[in-house]
Amino acid sequence: MLKLYQFIRFVSVRSMFSSIKPAWCSKLPRPQYSLLDRVTIPSQQWFQVYRIHPNIFAIYEPYHWEETISYLVIGSKYSLLIDTGMGIGNIQQVIQSLIPSITSLKVINTHTHHDHIGDNWRFSGKLLGVHSDFTEHNAQGTIEEAQNELKPGMIWEKYLPKDFNPKNYRIHPFQITNYVKEDDRIDLGQGQELQVISTPGHSPDSISLLNEKQRVLFAGDVFYQGPILLYRPETNLQDYLISLEKLAKISTKFDLILPGHNIPNVESKLIIKAAKAMQEILNGKLIPKKTDDGKYDEYSFGEFSFVIDQSFLL
Repeated sequence: MLKLYQFIRFVSVRSMFSSIKPAWCSKLPRPQYSLLDRVTIPSQQWFQVYRIHPNIFAIYEPYHWEETISYLVIGSKYSLLIDTGMGIGNIQQVIQSLIPSITSLKVINTHTHHDHIGDNWRFSGKLLGVHSDFTEHNAQGTIEEAQNELKPGMIWEKYLPKDFNPKNYRIHPFQITNYVKEDDRIDLGQGQELQVISTPGHSPDSISLLNEKQRVLFAGDVFYQGPILLYRPETNLQDYLISLEKLAKISTKFDLILPGHNIPNVESKLIIKAAKAMQEILNGKLIPKKTDDGKYDEYSFGEFSFVIDQSFLL
């Protein structure tokens, strides 16, 4: 009887989601992924893994509307996981399929918004992070922000992990072991270094990571193709502009931007376009359109747009 009750309860919980393919999934698969080598990870369907370089993997969550992307960089001495995703699927299991042992793994967040820290708790003792009040607050975990990601139409239920129970979904607390700051180098061995670049604005603790040897920039949510969301209370548009301009000035050092959402192969020249676009917005030279829900202003620039709380511009 208990097993029957548990089964009925599980079916009831799963019925929170529609089995119908959400409208936003109509754009999937994004055509840019056809240019990448997909890596098959057995016994899971939530993540898709793509090889960017022989030692760099994009770990993509296409079946949630956020389309969050985390990255694994494999070095001769250490491997580095950049962000841990939504926490809906178990990213640790994916990592264990890609590297022989996680004992030499380090983990760092590009920032601590909940969609990038979902599995931080699985990597106790391995976490690097920024020392800020915002980071410390988010490290306490959250139920509310996690549950907000489960609203109708946000998930394609067909691909949810079989053991996922939405009623238990939360961002677990975690603890940062070592702190990083501007210009620190994360040495993965044999000249494989990632330079920490402070890029606040989207969030107070946002960083980017420059791998100059392989000419890639891990940008988190500082820049990606698609609507860039700049309406949370912690957003600072002046800081954001400074960060875009900082990255634009060093854009000759990288060919690809590997961002935190949508697609993992963005041309570096777009960061220059983004910096100029944000400057024009802050100078009041552009007229936006309202988002479909009427809450925010959206400034569109082809490959990307900025979705902004109008009060930030007053």
